Amino acid sequence: MNEFFVRFLSVISVLSVFFSCFLLACWWFDFSAFPFIWLKCYIKFNSCSVTTDAAALFGVECNRCFRSPHADDSTMIRVHELTKVFADIGRRKRVPSRERTRRDAVDDASADKKHPTGIVAVDRLSFQVSRGEVYGLLGPNGAGKTTTLRMILGLLRPTSGFAEVDGIRSDESENEVKRRIGLVSASAGLYQWLTPRELLLFFADLYGIAPSTARSELDRLVDLLELSEFIDQRCSTLSTGQKQRVLLARALIHDPAMILLDEPTRGLDIFGTQVVFDYIRHLCENGKAVIISTHRLHEAQGLCDRFGLMHEGRMALEGSLSELREKTGMDSLAEMFMQVTRRVPPKSATEAGA
Repeated sequence: MNEFFVRFLSVISVLSVFFSCFLLACWWFDFSAFPFIWLKCYIKFNSCSVTTDAAALFGVECNRCFRSPHADDSTMIRVHELTKVFADIGRRKRVPSRERTRRDAVDDASADKKHPTGIVAVDRLSFQVSRGEVYGLLGPNGAGKTTTLRMILGLLRPTSGFAEVDGIRSDESENEVKRRIGLVSASAGLYQWLTPRELLLFFADLYGIAPSTARSELDRLVDLLELSEFIDQRCSTLSTGQKQRVLLARALIHDPAMILLDEPTRGLDIFGTQVVFDYIRHLCENGKAVIISTHRLHEAQGLCDRFGLMHEGRMALEGSLSELREKTGMDSLAEMFMQVTRRVPPKSATEAGA
């Protein structure tokens, strides 16, 4: 019995050494994720009725396991009846009764029954963004823009409705959505004791990018955003414009299919702003979908293909600049913005045609 036990321990010891050497070799040759990728893909492919070849098995994950059966390949983002209600902390935003239509009054009454003590931050919002398109999500403070972006990202779960990114619902597969999105936010920070090089490679690792691929992507972004002068400085020593360039690179390090930009030019001078403009044009040329949320309407007017003007959580106006001009009779987004918030009366048909 003792002899059997000794042999058993010997076999276990040999297997442990072999497995440790195998893991060390995997780490050294940058394919440590191989067995785990195989297992993950095997589980996903056997959970859906699709046929894939070996290249798909060891290349990218099977999107069909997550994609909606009604997904359109040309539509990158689809927001449908998206609603978010927060718990009331003292008061509730309401539209004055004189500005409500009969339909709004009925809808608000049903909302009150369902959410009697809630604050409606986003109310039945719907829009779509196609590949290679820049969509401007505009509105005053408190209109629900940032809340909408957070629901698209999967950081907030909607009260009702849904958002799809590349046919994948953000309330069902948050991690798969995050793999496909890059976020640039004025409120985002950098790790002050890391250099931009270290930070970007760190985020590439979080997204599961192979080290060799991450290094080549980093070299491309260094050239694209002119990071070479400060790529090895600590982030705490960078200027505001330099930090913004690093944030732009961080959003692209995993080569996402779409980019969300929340006030991307806040605090930047004319040179930093131009870098952001060139960055957005580069995204469009590469077929990525872009959503910009900003208060700088003159910048949005020159950058965006279509616009969605939000007011009190709802989509007040949507369309291209020419379509919005036809609807409102006004020439600039600033005038339309003021009209949406009811701070100036709309032009009459006679005035619009003059």
